[in-house]
Amino acid sequence: MVELQTPQLDTVFHALADSTRRRMLSDLSGGERTVSQLAEPFAISLAAASKHIKVLELAGLLRREIRGRTHVCRLDPGPLASAHQWLGIYERFWTGRLDVLERLLREEDAKQSPSPEGDEP
Repeated sequence: MVELQTPQLDTVFHALADSTRRRMLSDLSGGERTVSQLAEPFAISLAAASKHIKVLELAGLLRREIRGRTHVCRLDPGPLASAHQWLGIYERFWTGRLDVLERLLREEDAKQSPSPEGDEP
């Protein structure tokens, strides 16, 4: 069973709520990046990028390693598993609803289609 009221899940969804952080995670899915590389696609300062990275770090979605004067970040997808599991509840809900809709539409189409009487060769 999915634990619905966990602080970690709250911090993961908070981190994912921002498009800049989602893009940073997407970039990290391709491999390690420095803070500068993560900031590059955005019109933000390194300080602002560091704040976004800190939110991702607190959520456990990335790990930061200091190599000399360079901060290197890497994706840690583990916490995404709990978010995915939680979202799966709603995936099942919507899949069930869409299955019912599909069945109703097929029944409606069958009622409206003229029956082929004598149209066979």
